[in-house]
Amino acid sequence: MIYYWLHTLYIFIGSRLFWKNVNVLSNLSRTRRVSILDCEGFRFMNNSKYTFYMDLIRFEILFRSKLFDATLKKGIIPTLGSQKIIYKKPLKVFTKFKITLIIDGWDDKWVYHKQMFEQNGKIMAIGYTKVAFWKNKKTLNLTDILADAGVHIKQQKPSLAILNLFNNDYALLHSSNKSQLNISTQVD
Repeated sequence: MIYYWLHTLYIFIGSRLFWKNVNVLSNLSRTRRVSILDCEGFRFMNNSKYTFYMDLIRFEILFRSKLFDATLKKGIIPTLGSQKIIYKKPLKVFTKFKITLIIDGWDDKWVYHKQMFEQNGKIMAIGYTKVAFWKNKKTLNLTDILADAGVHIKQQKPSLAILNLFNNDYALLHSSNKSQLNISTQVD
């Protein structure tokens, strides 16, 4: 966990002091190297590290854009609602890879991202996330937040494929709660 917070601090300081600002809607790419600390069995990047790098690039666009002033400075917190990763090929230790954050679209509540892991021009994995912004235990209107960050497009519809990917999240949560309830009543 210390490794995670040190990287987040590095991105915050670099974004606020040294790196150029970016447009919140722009694609952002970073080249990284798979370290020995990223690997399981000292060979391939662990699946949890994909989510780690996905977090870092989302933080970087937050810190480097006007979204920082429109959210964190006002006590508004980005909250991950769901994420899914499709793995194609493993990333080997000490090899370089590129992660690219692409905003697929948004509605009044969620912003949808696609995060591609590429190596030698080939896609190794793709992660998908949906993020909302919270304050005082309430989800805020994303259109207002984006307008504060300089985005004057009211809505950019996410692709149907990404919407379908997240379509059953709440149904799965609901059915899991019922299953646990049935298990606990059967045991009692």
